[in-house]
Amino acid sequence: MSGLTTTRARAWALTRSDGTVLGFTDHDRDLSFDGISFRAGTGMSAGAIVQGTGLSVDNTEASGALSDAALSERDILAGRYDNAALTIWEVDWQDPAWRRVLFRGSLGEITRAGGAFRAELRGLTEPLSKTGGRVFGAACPAVLGDAQCGVDLDQPVFRAEVALLAVDEGGAVLEVPPLGDFAADWFVDGNVVFLTGAAEGATVPVRREEALGDKRRLHLWQAPGFAPDVGDSVRLQAGCDKRFATCRFKFANTENFRGFPHVPDDDWLQVTPRADGDNTGGPRGR
Repeated sequence: MSGLTTTRARAWALTRSDGTVLGFTDHDRDLSFDGISFRAGTGMSAGAIVQGTGLSVDNTEASGALSDAALSERDILAGRYDNAALTIWEVDWQDPAWRRVLFRGSLGEITRAGGAFRAELRGLTEPLSKTGGRVFGAACPAVLGDAQCGVDLDQPVFRAEVALLAVDEGGAVLEVPPLGDFAADWFVDGNVVFLTGAAEGATVPVRREEALGDKRRLHLWQAPGFAPDVGDSVRLQAGCDKRFATCRFKFANTENFRGFPHVPDDDWLQVTPRADGDNTGGPRGR
């Protein structure tokens, strides 16, 4: 352990949601431990880590160069690094068995500029700062297709794979075949998953639909990170507006509806007694 001050380096292990593990180090040679190869020369570095006692959130940031060999802009825009798990070690590069964990957490907001990236790192206690618990309201809080919802989105009635007929606004507006088997607005609040082309892997929610004769136009909430081209394949997934009627008539899934459709709304709660006429306590008009 002698000489650690001049032989120490930092190593990062980044685990994406798809299970891919990437290792980086600020040393000038590759390091290896815990079955992970930490690559040098990636240009990645981290700022000072702010740590505190109790449940305060540890935080820092990392920055580096974007490259296909390390963190590529394409993968970042496709969301593959959203909430990726991160561990940072301080390690003796002469003997990696001597190391200590400096930080555990996840990636937060990632910004890109000039071929480089900067990422916010969030500590393990960061989720404790968020409001938890169940909200009781008329709308269903479940995510369409998750374990609470139970709808199988792989059924043909809830999805379609088509080729793009036209692309506008960088991919924020798409034109697809008429999809006569699907009712109007069937995919509103659903998703478009790009299967081929420059935007492959990206998933973008649908804001609204338009019927255009022999075509259907989809307006997305935002363009994918890379503009798709005419002819690219996409998967359209049905959407849900969280209402009881939609759950009943579109998905036949009322037994799994998680909302409370008969909860009084804000207008009902603000109703005041009538100040004129006969107020018998009975239904209005009697």
